[in-house]
Amino acid sequence: MSNLRAASLSPAPVVPPAELAAQVSQEVVVSKFEERVTRLWLHPTWLAPLAIFGCFASAATWVLVNDGPTDAKPDPVFGRCLFRTLTGLDCPGCGGTRMMWHLLHGDVLQAARYHLIALLAVPVVIYAYVAMVVNRTGRFRLPTLNLPVGVLIGYFVMWVVFAVGRNLPWEPLSFFHV
Repeated sequence: MSNLRAASLSPAPVVPPAELAAQVSQEVVVSKFEERVTRLWLHPTWLAPLAIFGCFASAATWVLVNDGPTDAKPDPVFGRCLFRTLTGLDCPGCGGTRMMWHLLHGDVLQAARYHLIALLAVPVVIYAYVAMVVNRTGRFRLPTLNLPVGVLIGYFVMWVVFAVGRNLPWEPLSFFHV
């Protein structure tokens, strides 16, 4: 018992400075590539932009695969719009899928006809996404959009006015009825 106790209390061996320098110089050198891969794996700043891009790509693919938007046939997955079925009116989001379909096919005027207010948000959303990707993964920074609350409230009010106005039977508002 006393030998064990004496062994545990003995001081650690002293390493001469020359041997210590030799141990330090023998450390493994990590390349810049390995360093970057390790950082990307342990701190995945790319994951959120990739997930958002995957969701958008899935939605865009679904819109493009459907054979053109129309009210003549119900949607194969979601059926008819519940709001429109119950009220007979266009809902505030009505025409958004058709707007995206025409936008993806390059027909901006038809896209504006189906949902002008959502079309106005497209460049803002694209810039916000690009700024997020560049700021998270790039070597330089883009200014982020910090919209004042008044702008957001104004956009919401425009959306409500558009939603009500598109259901009125008078020209030029009836142009936006879908």
